[in-house]
Amino acid sequence: MADPIKIAIVGLGKIAHDQHLPSIRANCAFNLVATVSSRNESINKLPHFETLGELLAADVAIDAVALCTPPQVRYTLAAQAIAAGKHVFLEKPPGATLAEVALLDRNAEAAGVTLFASWHSRYAGGVAQARHWLSERNVKRASIVWREDVRVWHPGQDWIWEPGGLGVFDPGINALSIATHILPPFFLTSARLSLPANRAAPIAADLQFETGDGTPVHMDLDWRQTGPQSWDIIVETDGGTLTLAKGGAVLTTPEGTQAGEDREYAGLYAHFAELVRDGVRDVDTAPLQLVADAFLRGHRETVDEFHD
Repeated sequence: MADPIKIAIVGLGKIAHDQHLPSIRANCAFNLVATVSSRNESINKLPHFETLGELLAADVAIDAVALCTPPQVRYTLAAQAIAAGKHVFLEKPPGATLAEVALLDRNAEAAGVTLFASWHSRYAGGVAQARHWLSERNVKRASIVWREDVRVWHPGQDWIWEPGGLGVFDPGINALSIATHILPPFFLTSARLSLPANRAAPIAADLQFETGDGTPVHMDLDWRQTGPQSWDIIVETDGGTLTLAKGGAVLTTPEGTQAGEDREYAGLYAHFAELVRDGVRDVDTAPLQLVADAFLRGHRETVDEFHD
């Protein structure tokens, strides 16, 4: 059996505590050996550093880093790690721009290290079966409804409203990561982005896409929903309708409904371990490309100010 991959987490925010730390602990392929955060916070008395540079200069042996920081600062960190010969796990979105992710991929290839652009929603319980079911049918139309309450899921996260933070596309890109995985390739034809008067990123968006043969795909994003949250993808086919609900966890087809186990981040880390062992990279930027196209082509409208 191979030795565990010695990994460090960079960024100790909510997603690191809720998902990354438990997933690393539960996977024997990894051994968490250090943490990096500007907060004075240590995990289980492990070595802790305020910057990645300090960790890389220290006498702590690491093989890989998981970058859980906001995307606006991720390029510099990933470039540092790659230059030091470390494998890199990128939390979604993989970067603030497509060009920087492409450059990181080239640098990782030249350095002979793994770079993984992770999309956790692709590992939701119903997604793999949905992909298989749709592969045997012709898609007639698809609808994506991703509506949630930003105050519940992203309280006080000002970075998410800044350029590069994506606004409502931060959760919306999860839906796109599923859609680009299970549907035929599609592209943006129009978009309407709703930006609060006091923010630089949208709080809602309405998008129209088409596949290469003209099949319509509609997307409705909104961060202002209260009460029950909506994370649904509905696909009409020549063999009936498929629905992925609860962010991809619950799959319904004409054959019935089934709910899969919540193993999104467990699946990511299992795949990352395989990539490292095989010496390969996995850098799919299709979801980020569609978001970039929305900002490039979308019509912007100003809506009421948003305050946490």
